[in-house]
Amino acid sequence: MNKLKKRSFNTKKGMGTVEVVIIIAILVALALTFRSSLTKYASAVMGHVFDEEKLIGQI
Repeated sequence: MNKLKKRSFNTKKGMGTVEVVIIIAILVALALTFRSSLTKYASAVMGHVFDEEKLIGQI
């Protein structure tokens, strides 16, 4: 009985690592799939935030 508990504990210990690797793989696949739209969105946000003409006009 003691051996069974130790064996089940060891298998559960590695489960968190596998889950994290799978989640990272899914996020990378999504990023690669939507790369162009993510790049356009990031450029639009950066352009809006760091638009010097708007900043100078507000001063």
